[in-house]
Amino acid sequence: MFEDILVPVDEGDGTDAAIGHAADLADRFGATVHVLFVADTNRDSVTLVGTDVVDALEREGADIVEPVADDVRARGVECESEIAQGDPATTIADYAESRGMDLVVMPTRGRTGLSRYLLGSVTEKVVRLSEVPVLTIRTHDDARTSFPYENVLIPTDGSEAASGAIDRAVDFASAFDATLHAVSVIDDTSLGFDVRSASASGELEATADAALADAAARASDAGVEAVVEEVLRGEVARTIREYAEDNDIDVVVMGTAGRGGADRVLLGSVTERLVRTSPVPVVTVRR
Repeated sequence: MFEDILVPVDEGDGTDAAIGHAADLADRFGATVHVLFVADTNRDSVTLVGTDVVDALEREGADIVEPVADDVRARGVECESEIAQGDPATTIADYAESRGMDLVVMPTRGRTGLSRYLLGSVTEKVVRLSEVPVLTIRTHDDARTSFPYENVLIPTDGSEAASGAIDRAVDFASAFDATLHAVSVIDDTSLGFDVRSASASGELEATADAALADAAARASDAGVEAVVEEVLRGEVARTIREYAEDNDIDVVVMGTAGRGGADRVLLGSVTERLVRTSPVPVVTVRR
């Protein structure tokens, strides 16, 4: 399922969780972990001062990636390390695609200050930009990680973006012999009375049922036997998060659209909020 897993790192504490999870996945699938430090040469201070600062950033990067790589190797996992220059988010996304990475693993919350560039906004930018699936892990106290996965959650509304993530969720469930939870959330919290009428509600439920039937059929075709189907109501991101908490979900797999405006709307309304708030890892998959 995975051969090459990319983990971008900086000096922040939050990278520990990402490294550990990436090493677990690599050990499971016999994959190589690639540890990457990006020297942010787009910052004004670096641009103005010049090569001395860039050299210092690269030395700092070497001091960070080598101990991490040694730790991964100590777990019996093959690991390579590299230092790159440029805008962190763009460089990470381009590196993942050009080097044939199968997965990017990143934390979603870190300290303020220098580490913020990677552990916060950069992670969200990578989620938007990356053609490679991105697994994000929150480092907040209320977050949890468990491995191997026993319960995989795939939210779907029948859209192309959501549909594109189903196969990856099915792959996870099949690889770990896990239960696949397919849920479709009808967001009636922001709808008017007319839309909540019996007729409109029936149409929404029919759409949700069709989306779940598609997910279940694809799971069955892949030999996944344990499938749970649920139609839920409420604000979408919050309802998915609560379902994950209540049903011991280990990983959520979400679809995203393209790089244009539609992607920003989807990420802003659902996926991005889940990346920021999910109690468990979230895998974002571009259709």
